Amino acid sequence: MSRPQIVFTRLALLALVLAGWEFLPRNDVVNPLLLPPLSDVLAMLGKLLARPQVHEAMGVTAAEVVVAFIIAVPLGATLGVAIAENRYLGDIFKPMLFYVFSVPKSIFLPMFILVFGISFQQKVAYAAFTTALVVLMSATAAVESVRADHILVARSFGATRAQILRRIYVPSMMPLLLETLRISMIFNFTGVMIAEMYASRTGIGHLIASWGENFQMLQLFAGVILLATVAILFNETVRFLEARCSTWRT
Repeated sequence: MSRPQIVFTRLALLALVLAGWEFLPRNDVVNPLLLPPLSDVLAMLGKLLARPQVHEAMGVTAAEVVVAFIIAVPLGATLGVAIAENRYLGDIFKPMLFYVFSVPKSIFLPMFILVFGISFQQKVAYAAFTTALVVLMSATAAVESVRADHILVARSFGATRAQILRRIYVPSMMPLLLETLRISMIFNFTGVMIAEMYASRTGIGHLIASWGENFQMLQLFAGVILLATVAILFNETVRFLEARCSTWRT
């Protein structure tokens, strides 16, 4: 199947889903109290975007996501490279990391609440923790994917450790790391949303939880669409960068 056909099929499926979302509740096939029509949800989204309360909540959430991401990515990448490059550290920490990674991260949220309280720092720390684990595991795999013959040739020409890292590791790891950024941002968003929904007085996650608890389905679905749009835009931006860097592996 050609690329235009794939794009057309995707758009057709999306149009079908959106049409069903509008048609089914509008004609009482689905209870409109549980699933409001799409047009009503979009109208509510426009109203929400005009409210100062929503602007403030979006600003708080955006700050938490950005700060957690800035902390988690360099920390996770540095630790991942160190563990993959040092056999002694790898033998010690790799099994422990796999065990921690397999545990649902939400069970650690009460610990962050006890340490940081219900605060900006608590949400950032929890999101950074969940994101750093993903980056760490991916960075470890990225280092191990670097071709050994490239490193051998560089060393034979007298390249220093810093030059090997900059000229061999970074170009070879970049496509995988960019893909990791897309995945880690999902975990980052999820971490912030969980923290805001269960232990917060501000943020878009807190508003969504409040709308759900009060059965305000229009506001709830509008908030979900808003978050999904932001996530998709970031995902496609990183996908574009990933495609531009994919030639580095050749």
